[in-house]
Amino acid sequence: MTFRPRLVALDVDGTLVDDANEMTAAVRDAVRAIRDAGIETVISTGRAIPGVMDTAAKLGFDDGYAIASNGSVVFEYDPVKVLHSVTFDASAAVRRVLEHVPEALVAVEELGVGYRVSRPFPEGEISGSVVIDDIEELISEPVTRVVIRAPDRTPEEFSRLVEDLGLADTNYYIGYTAWLDLAPEGVSKASGLTYLCERLSISPDEVLAVGDGNNDMEMLQWAGRGVAMGQGPPALLRAANHVTGTVEQDGLVTELRRYL
Repeated sequence: MTFRPRLVALDVDGTLVDDANEMTAAVRDAVRAIRDAGIETVISTGRAIPGVMDTAAKLGFDDGYAIASNGSVVFEYDPVKVLHSVTFDASAAVRRVLEHVPEALVAVEELGVGYRVSRPFPEGEISGSVVIDDIEELISEPVTRVVIRAPDRTPEEFSRLVEDLGLADTNYYIGYTAWLDLAPEGVSKASGLTYLCERLSISPDEVLAVGDGNNDMEMLQWAGRGVAMGQGPPALLRAANHVTGTVEQDGLVTELRRYL
């Protein structure tokens, strides 16, 4: 294969780490080897900044670029310096969801710090500082990201409900659990990478992107080579240029070794 990336964009959950937030030594070593080979290596995730920094620590990276909050935030580290952020008014979308799922938990991102939440989330699902606040306060001003979680609903039931709501003027992603990410319209990991690549004078054709979730679709379609992890949803597997092994099989390692 003649393709060789100048930039590698890597999803976190289901790509770099498993469901328990564990990274294998093989994954860590392969990602470090890519960076040591002079290829810009960018974490690209739905996680907020604290979650990105947790992943960077697992990789042993003390500097670099990252896409956080599904593209709403682009930053460099360490120390953290936000280069680009996009906010939106999520109040109408949140109220619409809560009309149908009144028991849902709501979290809004506090940029670089953590989250303000309506009630505690299941342990380990969000990172950084977590402060409980009133729903109306949470949605009273523009934010970079909103998470809505319904722990008592099945993922299938929640997905059907959300898709039937017709959330206008909002970009949203449904996770593997009863989890909904709301983002500004037109914002995705691809838009965040577009900003970063323009800054670094790198063409999309020179980007390798690897991910496993619905929120990776735009990124994989945008990149010169988009690779889906084997456990990804069928639509993502169809859209990808290539499908590698699952996260349990260290599928990311298989792909990265092509360039080493």
